[in-house]
Amino acid sequence: MGILSEFYQQRRGIIRKCLYICRQIKRLNTNNMKQKLLFFLFLLLTATTGWAQKVVLHKTDGQTVEYSVSELECITFEEEPPIVDGHEYVDLGLPSGTLWATCNVGASKPEETGYSLAWGETSGKSFFSWGYYKYSKPSATGMTKYCTNSSDGYNGFTDNLTELLPEDDAATTYWGAKWQMPSLDQIKELINNEYTTAEWTTVNDVNGYMITSKINGKRIFLPAAGYRYNSSFSSVGYDGYYWSRSLSGKCTTAFRLLFSSRYISYTNWDRYYGHSIRPVLKTN
Repeated sequence: MGILSEFYQQRRGIIRKCLYICRQIKRLNTNNMKQKLLFFLFLLLTATTGWAQKVVLHKTDGQTVEYSVSELECITFEEEPPIVDGHEYVDLGLPSGTLWATCNVGASKPEETGYSLAWGETSGKSFFSWGYYKYSKPSATGMTKYCTNSSDGYNGFTDNLTELLPEDDAATTYWGAKWQMPSLDQIKELINNEYTTAEWTTVNDVNGYMITSKINGKRIFLPAAGYRYNSSFSSVGYDGYYWSRSLSGKCTTAFRLLFSSRYISYTNWDRYYGHSIRPVLKTN
């Protein structure tokens, strides 16, 4: 009877563990069968440690990684950031559906500053002033493109263009036709405290703002990359300036996102200044 009783106790114990594993798999928020299978095996190992002493992970490149079962606390599955044409983006759940890139143009990590470009220009340069701006001639009262007011245009020039064309959009030029610089409305939405929180913080020793969605908790980091004026870099680590694709009512200026540790907002500014570019995915 002693042996039979012990057998039934062991069987009940195994059943309880199996039921526990089934409940945990049901709670796992994924439709990926591979993830569910891996999760099942991990729970099985932790529930019946007498069956195995180590876990061996076989990677797709042929390598293996071994862990003692006692070393493992849990297994989590994290979603890979979606990628378009080699560049990651984040869905913050914003009402407009805007999908923001995780990095600046010219950067490979969120905390890298990337390129600093004048509005409507797509190549770098060493000097930033009206005299060196692509679409002015010979001064701030001589716009030759993107002008709705004849008093701002060269010899009264106007073209009534109020947003950058693809050939003058740095995001499109560097990242491809599916990307563009954000509009003023998209910048306003990004920093609208109904939808996001904005926190001045540091990522890998780089100051900037972490924008976190109140809708789904996802976030992007905007480094304080400063700006270019004449031949200098200014305010790096202290302020951030990001161009929109939108011209302002005064045609010598365009709208931009700006921030310091004390505030985050938007305004218009002279087009020849060098600012950062944070792309968004184009919508259909």
